[in-house]
Amino acid sequence: MTALKKREVSSEVQGPVFVPAMDLYAANENVDKRSYRLTNIDIVRGLVVLIMALDHVRDYMMVGGVQDPIAQPDISLGLYITRWITNFCAPVFIFLAGTSVGLMTDRRSKNEISAFVFKRGLWLILMEITIVATAWTFTPLGEAAIGGLTIVPLQVIWALGASMIFLAGAQFFGPKVCLVLGAAIISYHNLLDGIWPVGTLFGEGTDAFWTTLHSQNTVIFGQFYINTVYPLLPCVGIMLLGYGSSSIFKKAPKERNTLLLKIGLIFVAAFFAIRFTGGYGDPNPWQVQDYGLQATIFDFMNVSKYPASFLYILATLGVMSIVCSFADKLKGPIKNVLVMFGRVPFAFYIAHLYLIHALSVGLGMLQGFEFNQMMHFFPLYPKGYGVGLLEVYLIWGLVIAILYPFCKWVAEIKRTRKDWWLSYL
Repeated sequence: MTALKKREVSSEVQGPVFVPAMDLYAANENVDKRSYRLTNIDIVRGLVVLIMALDHVRDYMMVGGVQDPIAQPDISLGLYITRWITNFCAPVFIFLAGTSVGLMTDRRSKNEISAFVFKRGLWLILMEITIVATAWTFTPLGEAAIGGLTIVPLQVIWALGASMIFLAGAQFFGPKVCLVLGAAIISYHNLLDGIWPVGTLFGEGTDAFWTTLHSQNTVIFGQFYINTVYPLLPCVGIMLLGYGSSSIFKKAPKERNTLLLKIGLIFVAAFFAIRFTGGYGDPNPWQVQDYGLQATIFDFMNVSKYPASFLYILATLGVMSIVCSFADKLKGPIKNVLVMFGRVPFAFYIAHLYLIHALSVGLGMLQGFEFNQMMHFFPLYPKGYGVGLLEVYLIWGLVIAILYPFCKWVAEIKRTRKDWWLSYL
């Protein structure tokens, strides 16, 4: 029987907890001065940040790039798969952030957890509306195409931060209550589909910010043109579910991985069963397509991401749970690279946005466009700009290669130092 030892575990925002000794991973032979970490969480997080980068390269580099191309019935197989796999990124980020907070409960008081999570949530929202928004648009002083207003896209960092603020209060009720509440929000929020106001992401704008809880919308607030890409309500549900599920990750590795596999298989089976009936769970019922079997399969798998529907969450978290159950088996350089990226997700997120946007400006100029034509949010790029899917993958590889030394440097700093501000990277 594997002996249990008292260790400190950290996975980005979690604090120390008891975990099985054989489930620990250090960056090298030296002891990590900040904490030990759960390997499978870091592996999964590292995998999704790399997949996320692929989606953003596609946004900024591909000919005729659109936010969600899988709704097109004649989409190619390669582009469909490229976009569909990125569905895992946001829900996995948010779920694992909730799990990480849940892993703090053994060694920190509820008041300490609440204060930390609340401040981190505020900080993430501040970063979203300043540093991250500028990375997306390159027009912090205003976009001429919309009357000089400053575009502020509220994407996954906003959803993560706002959900943390909600969790800062909800965690006082305990993990079990949060688990039930999170499951209820995820399961039943689609009841609002027929009655909740539907907003327009890039429309004339409204002043009804509350509609963004369950719908994409644009809100004009003074100088700011705020695009809420990720409606908040299902994200809060995912965060609470992750927090309530954290006890799974405190189990011995064999028991934990077996349970994760079972949960994942149940989620995926439930997705197919419910989706096939064409009933509740997603505002976009599937139907047989005139384009043939492939297009019909594409439509079957095309579930709503904005807001994240019940079926979307079943599919993405189900696959995440299965992958997480096998993550410990990964060995060698691939494991080390994924763990490294998984330790510095926010640093990677900021750096990759600025790098990809800058590379897209350079690509546009190489293709004959003016510098000023490329200093915009990607939906405003000029017609005719961009490259094909193969080139998108090549540029994605280049982005990862360029960011690897930077992320490794940040990971080493986090491994060897205990400065309080490092927990915010």
